[in-house]
Amino acid sequence: MPERVASAVLAELLGTLAHPERIRAIEELRNGELDVNTLCERVGTAHAKMSQHLAKLRALRLVAVRRDGRHVFYHLTEPALATWLRDGDVIDVERGRLRLGSSEGRRILDVEDGSGGNLTVPPVAPPVE
Repeated sequence: MPERVASAVLAELLGTLAHPERIRAIEELRNGELDVNTLCERVGTAHAKMSQHLAKLRALRLVAVRRDGRHVFYHLTEPALATWLRDGDVIDVERGRLRLGSSEGRRILDVEDGSGGNLTVPPVAPPVE
C-alpha cells in the first residue's frame, strides 16, 4: 500500500507542475519573492491566470505568501525545487514519502501524504557542503 500512496503523491505533484506557466513561475521565484504583477509580466500571462496557478502551487505548499499592506509577495518554500525542475534526476519513493534529489546526492524536496490526501512539504535543511 505505501507504494500506491507514494505514487498518488508523485502524480499530484507532477500534475501540478505539468503546466508551462507554473514551471515558469517557479523558475522566476528561484531568486526570491515576487509580487503577482511582476510574475505576470515575466511569465507573460494574465493576472487572473497567474492567481489560479499560484493557488494551485500554494495548495501543495510549494509557494508561500507574505503580505505587505495591499501587496502580496510569493516565494518558494523550497527554492531548490526550481533547480530540480531544471536538472534534477533522482526520485526516491518510500512509505508514502517522496524525496527529490540531485545526482550529487543532495536532497532537494521531501513531500509526504498528509491527512486528507493533501501534499505537505516539510522544511528541508539546506545541503551541508
